Amino acid sequence: MTAQIIDGKVLAQQVREKVAADVAQMVADGLPKPGLATVLVGENPASKVYVSSKQKACGEAGIESFGHYLPADASQEEVEGLVRDLNADPRVNGILVQLPLPGHLDEEAVLRSISIEKDVDGFHPINIGRLAQKGRDPLFVPCTPYGCIYMLEKIGVKLDGTNAVVLGRSNIVGMPVALLLVRANATVTICHSRTRNLPDVVRSADVLIAAVGRAQMVRGDWVKPGAVVIDVGINRIDDPTHPKGSRLVGDVMFDEVKEVASAITPVPGGVGPMTIAMLLNNTVRAAKHAQQVPV
Repeated sequence: MTAQIIDGKVLAQQVREKVAADVAQMVADGLPKPGLATVLVGENPASKVYVSSKQKACGEAGIESFGHYLPADASQEEVEGLVRDLNADPRVNGILVQLPLPGHLDEEAVLRSISIEKDVDGFHPINIGRLAQKGRDPLFVPCTPYGCIYMLEKIGVKLDGTNAVVLGRSNIVGMPVALLLVRANATVTICHSRTRNLPDVVRSADVLIAAVGRAQMVRGDWVKPGAVVIDVGINRIDDPTHPKGSRLVGDVMFDEVKEVASAITPVPGGVGPMTIAMLLNNTVRAAKHAQQVPV
């Protein structure tokens, strides 16, 4: 068996085209363009690349982009003060504080200072709390977990009653994607590097979300034949055969697992494009909410 390759670029483009159409319709109806503000603290090279790609994606979708940059030694009050200013700015519908923040800053306090109506990253404690509670809906779902579930739905995976395993327990991916799977009526196991008999636990999955942050950790014999594998990991490893001397890989040993699974996401080109697409989708949702337009 060779797995179906789930093309995140194609699925993300579909979302982005829908977002662009929604923005065009809002403008045609006389409403202001949605606006996304990005906040980057410091000079982290990877963060600068991520912010730049998000700003470019906004421009392509017709969304206004407002970039804000603070030095690495910015104080807690400076960062939270900027967030408060953006909360009050009617042009800004979504606020994205690029993580990680420098170590001297209280990340939780910064995220908590973002207005829940502008929390397009979905990390505000109230949004996560609503996600965790039966019968309550968050205003926004975190973008990467949202993208994972969207991909599963688009390839026709029936999550109701499915055994789903989430490898990883981060606040950004592992925990929220587990909550989304529970909402979809899957039976969910969360495991991690300290789990006993980890390969056996992973092998029980009909659907596996790998988000542990360890390059190629999941091997072919860890995966149940026919399972669907969503690889969230992005890790750079040395590769002397590559022109750059290194390459990106996921948390899954792709060449092994694709011979066992029924469907799998590649790295790169899988979950990554979905994250930005869902951020744009959340920004339009925030703009519609602010204008009291049905979403």
